Amino acid sequence: MAMVSPLSFSVTRCDPRLVAPAKPTRRELKQLSDIDDQGGLRSQASMIFFYRNSPLMDGKDPVKVIREALAKALVYYYPFAGRLVEGSNRKLLVDCTGEGVLFIEADADTTLEHLGDAIQPLCPCFEELLYDVPGSGEILGCPLLLIQVTRLRCGGFVLALRLNHTMSDSPGLVQFLNAVSEMARGADVPPVLPVWERELLNARNPPRITCMHHEYEEVHDTRGTLGVMDDHNTVHRSFFFGPKEIKALRKRIPQTLGPCSTFEVLTACVWRCRTVAFGVDPDETVRVSCLTNVRGKRGLQLPSGYYGNAFANPAAVTKAGELCNNPLGYAVKLVKKAKAEMSEEYIRSVADFMVIKGRPSYTRTGNFIISDNTRVGFQEIDFGWGKPLYGGLAKAMSIISFCLRFRNSKGEEGVVVPICLPLQVMERFGQEVKRMIAEEVASKL
Repeated sequence: MAMVSPLSFSVTRCDPRLVAPAKPTRRELKQLSDIDDQGGLRSQASMIFFYRNSPLMDGKDPVKVIREALAKALVYYYPFAGRLVEGSNRKLLVDCTGEGVLFIEADADTTLEHLGDAIQPLCPCFEELLYDVPGSGEILGCPLLLIQVTRLRCGGFVLALRLNHTMSDSPGLVQFLNAVSEMARGADVPPVLPVWERELLNARNPPRITCMHHEYEEVHDTRGTLGVMDDHNTVHRSFFFGPKEIKALRKRIPQTLGPCSTFEVLTACVWRCRTVAFGVDPDETVRVSCLTNVRGKRGLQLPSGYYGNAFANPAAVTKAGELCNNPLGYAVKLVKKAKAEMSEEYIRSVADFMVIKGRPSYTRTGNFIISDNTRVGFQEIDFGWGKPLYGGLAKAMSIISFCLRFRNSKGEEGVVVPICLPLQVMERFGQEVKRMIAEEVASKL
């Protein structure tokens, strides 16, 4: 089930350059929303896309095609070409300078065939496919996007990017990348015109916290058992859940819970197995935060084209002993309950919470955060070479993971869940996942 691929190759890069909008754009200050600039989103998110060679694109250079389309798309999405500044009460604003986004042209001495099972999240040598340009990764005063397009010897290519997360969530980024891809294929105007209107997710006046927000609670690990870790003492692995694995997990869920999504089932499984693997004290409180999109929620009326962060992460909370000793259905019930809390009132309360509490980050101690990216649209982005073999987030972080559509080397369609854990905890986690799945399935992993 866990997918790991040792791999090495070399990459030759040109010097990074700024790609500015193809036409002059407005110079102005634009406020981010009170959902955008919370502490937990002041970070960088990395994506990666692998593309085959296409006979239809013979003679065309993906670097040139994408770079030119990027400049055209930035005319419409010109805030991405600016830089963030901070105002009073830590309020973030975009200074729309038109300076541009960072772009790297590169070539790798490898092929898609050689990459094999590495075409997935947590790709080995990712740092070669997305060079961390020194001084470019700060939240304030730096380019808001870093993009590297790497040609492969087989004629395919890899597009990797890093996004300042305060600017967009996954659906917002996909909207922008679709604009780039459509222009790469000859369009003059993006298929969906961008809408800023970040004030739609600002705090009310006066702000008032009306919901319980376990995801932001201050937690003190009195016993040192809640699995606090940093990104420097961990290993990364991806776990594939195909139809057989998902069916086996569903057999553990009582019908009295009603319909359960695959995301709910996998979130419950991973949360429970992760808690068991850490050996958390039974009396300690643990939580899982489910990132839930609010686009389309009644009352919010976010317009088509809105590309800011439009989600909250309500948390399910329980004692570790209750989570680990009860059947899987117990965890599923908690996950469903947390997701059901999402409403217009809930996200309004989050925005108010940010203003009142000084824009805190999410709880790290005893928390696990997971996002469903299976229907975001990463796999549909086509620059002219067809859809990607894999497209989506590049890696998990210490307490953050996600679910993505994936086809494994056997051709099976399923969901891949990358996870980041200390080595010994990872080994126990893998064993616990196998135990959770029916023996006849686990024996084939």
